[in-house]
Amino acid sequence: MIEVKLQTEPIDVNGYFQKLLNPHHGGNNLFIGTIRDLTGTVKTSSIEYYAYEEMAVKELEKLAKSVEEKYNADVVIVHRLGRLDISDIAVLVGVSTPHRNESYEGSRYIIEELKKRVPIWKKEFDEDKIRWGGIRDDGNR
Repeated sequence: MIEVKLQTEPIDVNGYFQKLLNPHHGGNNLFIGTIRDLTGTVKTSSIEYYAYEEMAVKELEKLAKSVEEKYNADVVIVHRLGRLDISDIAVLVGVSTPHRNESYEGSRYIIEELKKRVPIWKKEFDEDKIRWGGIRDDGNR
């Protein structure tokens, strides 16, 4: 089972976890990425996520398929788009496998590759500046 989704509404962690449960699997791993109030030493007030949606979904499906095949896994990947506040859930990666180690490895692989390969960008808002992906709009980092 693979489910991949980009959405603007809040992520229902329990709902996606219930979809992920498989009676043949004993390792269920959920990675939940939330919005934090500091990026380095810069205070963040909110983040806005944008995506090239068609390409992002295709890349997420490739990641999920590779983990499904390698670990005999069920995979859920959900990423929010739009404006998110501090402590909002931005991304959920769920991997269910017959054993726990594979669920950890699959989840870590997906989140690390997602950050490298999937065309999702963030605009960070702090007290006085807007930064795209960590670069301030005034050119300072």
